[in-house]
Amino acid sequence: MIEAKTRAWWRATAALCLGSFLVFINLYVPQPLLPGLKDTYGVSTLGVSFLMSVSTLSLAFALLIFGPLSDAIGRETIMRITLLMAGGLSIALAFAPTFESLLLLRLLQGFVLGGLPAVAIAWMGDEFEQHALLSAVGLYIGANSLGGISGRIVGGGAAALGGPSAAFLAVGIMTVVGCAVFWRLLPNSRAFTPKRFKFRQAAGDLLGHLRTPVLLAAYCLGGINFLIFINQYSYITFRLAGEPYQLAASSLGLIFLTYLGGTFGSTVSGRLAGRFSPASCMSIGIIILMLGTAVTLVDSLPLIIVGLTINAFGFFLAHSLASSWVGRYAQGARGSASALYLVFYYLGASVGGFWLEPFWRWAQWQGVAIGSWLLLCVTLIISVGLWRFEHRERY
Repeated sequence: MIEAKTRAWWRATAALCLGSFLVFINLYVPQPLLPGLKDTYGVSTLGVSFLMSVSTLSLAFALLIFGPLSDAIGRETIMRITLLMAGGLSIALAFAPTFESLLLLRLLQGFVLGGLPAVAIAWMGDEFEQHALLSAVGLYIGANSLGGISGRIVGGGAAALGGPSAAFLAVGIMTVVGCAVFWRLLPNSRAFTPKRFKFRQAAGDLLGHLRTPVLLAAYCLGGINFLIFINQYSYITFRLAGEPYQLAASSLGLIFLTYLGGTFGSTVSGRLAGRFSPASCMSIGIIILMLGTAVTLVDSLPLIIVGLTINAFGFFLAHSLASSWVGRYAQGARGSASALYLVFYYLGASVGGFWLEPFWRWAQWQGVAIGSWLLLCVTLIISVGLWRFEHRERY
């Protein structure tokens, strides 16, 4: 098993962080473009949000395939090939002639983007000892947030210069180049033991994870939190593109620098969990997310940015610990267990617009905040239940 802070640990962690960065820069590049695309194609706020929803929905579906498949054939090939395909599809998006073709390509891209997230944490669970796993997962999820930031900033900046096509082209080229580095850095697995793929066995593994209460609770916590967090960013772009702010796409892209709060939250998650406990830190993260949402209700743009930064810290703190919780408590078939967590995670992102849209129509951003708090109360209750389980297990 690879120990923390060794050369092998740094190399493997750097490779997986780079892969994570490339996945999320592709996934989130359209988000600052949504207000402009809404006007260009004459679609509703919910309609243009499908550019995000179809990709996260197909990504969630892909996880159900790549996770069990990786338990049979290994993780590295899946990560390498799907990452390269994702870059090629971003380049294809630059030349899509219609909104319908954009949706179709995003659907396909979401599927291949599922390859690396489905198996990366399972790869770490196979290769890293426990302390090394916690530290690596925090850095890996920090790279998620950096990829999300970069996708929005590159997307908004490139769109200001050459329109949405320039945004997709820039990200596609970055991904192809980064993929070459990823292929070279990622070491081959040493501890992985393949299992012959059997549909019944794969379905049984998935059902077994779903029947494990401490895993199902973590799945629901991650999915509901992400439902709120990611869709808040979509609706905040509509708020800030309108009166009195009237921010352009390039400025909306910069709003996602608030994800740096999430980078910090994920990187300190392992340290905090070592001092306190993972479940109690999940509760703290959810409370911080609720407080940050309250700050965004003010009209001051600087305070809105502060509130979004607080949100990112709280969300990624809880998300990092929920992800590592699954790796810790899954009994076998870790690829399937990690994949199921991400299925819930991205299903939440996909359906979040349907939950928050009525609140937006009812009371604009104030309504979005109310809709957010309602569901965050649910995840707070879940985290308290996990803390009680953890306390019983320890004592």
